[in-house]
Amino acid sequence: MKLAILGSGAVGGYYGARLARSGHHVTFIDRGAHLAAIRERGLEIRSPLGDFVVQVAATDDLTRVGPVDGVVFAVKTYDNDAALPMLKPLMGQGTIVLTLQNGVDSVDEVAAVVGEGAVLGGAAYVATALSAPGLIEQTGTHRRVVFGEVFGQHASMTPRVERLAAAMLEADIQAEPRADARIPLWEKFIYLAPFAGFTGAARLPIGPLWSLPGFPALFLDAVGEVERVARAEGVPVGHTLCEDITKYIQSIPPTTRSSLLIDLQQGKRIEVEALPGAVMRRGLRAGVPTPIMSTLYSVLKPHERGSADRPQ
Repeated sequence: MKLAILGSGAVGGYYGARLARSGHHVTFIDRGAHLAAIRERGLEIRSPLGDFVVQVAATDDLTRVGPVDGVVFAVKTYDNDAALPMLKPLMGQGTIVLTLQNGVDSVDEVAAVVGEGAVLGGAAYVATALSAPGLIEQTGTHRRVVFGEVFGQHASMTPRVERLAAAMLEADIQAEPRADARIPLWEKFIYLAPFAGFTGAARLPIGPLWSLPGFPALFLDAVGEVERVARAEGVPVGHTLCEDITKYIQSIPPTTRSSLLIDLQQGKRIEVEALPGAVMRRGLRAGVPTPIMSTLYSVLKPHERGSADRPQ
């Protein structure tokens, strides 16, 4: 497949590198020092699964790319105003756009630019970091992508989803195609929005928080808020989410931080609108109260722009 990776950082860069390594024609679209490093030395992946470097096409000039078979859209959500218009030059007849962004707003935002018929929704489960320009490091071995159709009748697996899943599996990516990708998108969001909100607001990893008296119940109350919003929007998420999330949190290292907390501690912009903000807005539209998530949003919103919001 001829693919473009729009947002070649920790997530998009990792999956794109694996796709390129397996023989697909992949172009990375980025800018600055990361783009320069990829051009000069290739894109390096360090992983418990094995280290490798791929020599790939990389550009900030979309006119050099042209229409592709598929786009992996993996920029941070706060960059959407600049990134979404970049999709149009990549679109041709039958081009698909797989968004791997955090939250549940992305599929609608991408569809507003390229049309619902081009969009696939996906949830990525991988622990990677852009450690230096041209270098992505993976911790652990998970590399899942759960994805599929998000618009239409959600009744069956489509050929384009199966084709993309086959390409990922060939690239040693743990692809899990779904007929209705709204369900895994929301199930991840139901966990991620409270996780990011609480760890970010407290400036602490999950372990010290989870050990506080009363915190697990409060966290699961926030999970319940997001779950009720999902059901109000007609998304048939599972009925054991609280139990599943509890088991998951108890299984991960207590030092685990959300990407929002990591960005906050590094003085970077944070995805407050895509995570607690999206819960609050959707809850208001659906008439579902979200007091905990709305409070977390109000605590984090003043820090949305990272160090740019800090007093001098």
